[in-house]
Amino acid sequence: MLRRILFSAAAVLALAAATPLPAAQAQELRIGVRAGPEGIDPHFMALGNHAAALRNIFDSLVAVDEKLQVAPALATSWRAVDDLTWEFKLREGVKFHDGRPFTAADVKFSIERVKDAAGPDGGLVIYTRSIVAVDIVDDHTVRIRTNVPNAALPQDMTRLFIVSAGIAPSSKAPEFNSGAAAIGTGPFKFVSWTPRGDLVMERAPGYWGGEAPWSKVTLVEISNDAARVAGLLSNRVDFANYIPVSDIARLKRERNLSLYQGESIYTFILYPDMREDMSLPALRGITDKAGQTLPRNPFRDLRVRQALSLAIDRQAIAQSVFEGTATTAYQLMPSGMFGANPNPPRLPTDINRAKALLAEAGYPNGFRFPLFCSSDRLPGDGATCTALGQLFARVGLDVQVNAQPRTIFFAARTRGDYPVTMAGWGTLTGEAGYAVSSFIHTKEGPGGRYGAFNVSSYSNPELDKLIAEAMGTLNDDKRRALFQEIQAKAVADAGQIPIVILPTVWAGRANLTFTPRTDEETLAFHIRAK
Repeated sequence: MLRRILFSAAAVLALAAATPLPAAQAQELRIGVRAGPEGIDPHFMALGNHAAALRNIFDSLVAVDEKLQVAPALATSWRAVDDLTWEFKLREGVKFHDGRPFTAADVKFSIERVKDAAGPDGGLVIYTRSIVAVDIVDDHTVRIRTNVPNAALPQDMTRLFIVSAGIAPSSKAPEFNSGAAAIGTGPFKFVSWTPRGDLVMERAPGYWGGEAPWSKVTLVEISNDAARVAGLLSNRVDFANYIPVSDIARLKRERNLSLYQGESIYTFILYPDMREDMSLPALRGITDKAGQTLPRNPFRDLRVRQALSLAIDRQAIAQSVFEGTATTAYQLMPSGMFGANPNPPRLPTDINRAKALLAEAGYPNGFRFPLFCSSDRLPGDGATCTALGQLFARVGLDVQVNAQPRTIFFAARTRGDYPVTMAGWGTLTGEAGYAVSSFIHTKEGPGGRYGAFNVSSYSNPELDKLIAEAMGTLNDDKRRALFQEIQAKAVADAGQIPIVILPTVWAGRANLTFTPRTDEETLAFHIRAK
């Protein structure tokens, strides 16, 4: 535990990593991104694209490096005072973009506003769910009290951004989107934002982490992959994320460009709906081949869920959709995560066995259902959905694939409008507890600690008990073992079915340097000129 909570100033320098450019070299940087922010309020959404964009403006108490290793940020150190209390020492001398000093009051204000700022996906409530109080010890010390032991609280704080307590307590989306409340402590300050367009920022003087290397940064949202690559080739943008794998070989031949490839934390997962009431509008779409709604939800039957998994040829998806750059997924997160199994058993493809299981479950002729996914959030989302539809057809399932813009998909998915979905999940804190407590644990009522992203109404009392035990265990070795047991049992129960782990590729001008990040965040502060 001490290794995870004690840090030195050297870690801060390692995070900032590069020497700032001389003022004479400062210039504008234009970054083409597949998805920009969903708004400027950093507490509104938990989606990775939202956090990645706003981390340029706002800081968190705890940071992570490109390998998801925690390091100091607005907090210089932290320690567990007792099983229910964490103490954070705050960095002195930090100022918000409006000149106001950063203090413990801003931390308390930020944590307490999360529940009221949450958007369609629940916002950042997932990170504050165990917090019952934030006590100000002095201007640069806070104590965060929880209702149960929470060993992962420092990791949770990597995703919670600090806003100024000087903004109006009632500030909502309009005040943030206009810039009135968009006051952070990050390396860049807000200038303007156009939904589905440009987020414009400028260097924030006196940034605590060192001078930002660019006087102006524009995130240009270009959701179409081909158009984003074209923007890079035509000099519309200087840097771009989520380069399609089909363009890697081509861009490698461009002498004025460099590619940056790394491992991703995102896993594509299939989520069959487990609700029982077939009168629900979403479940009425599950029918026999003649279009008649089935009398019961077939996905509640383990044999049907196992058949879905057996129908998926993960290697074929990795090869055909991602041209061999994706990794087959046999658990719900990459094996390098804390609490993941280092060598999970392979999930086989077996068409005959899948057909036999469907017949045993009472569906010898298969059945029909719609499959929904996003079309513009992560690379290959729509294509993977299409591939799944074709693979399921081989076992007698008639699947209508629906790839939708993320703004439509995630809101409808959260409402429970879809019977089966496929989406990318990233264990953003680097610890399994973030995932298993979010979408494996039974969904609790409003304000509940667990199940915040359990959109498929999956419920397994045995796993619930194990998750609660793991989340309250402070001993690292014991907690890791519990998470590994949960992973294995969850995959065996097939309530959520892993498919592939995504690759991540950036490209930029050859005179730029960038270290690929496992969390796929594209941070202007870490893009430097050679």
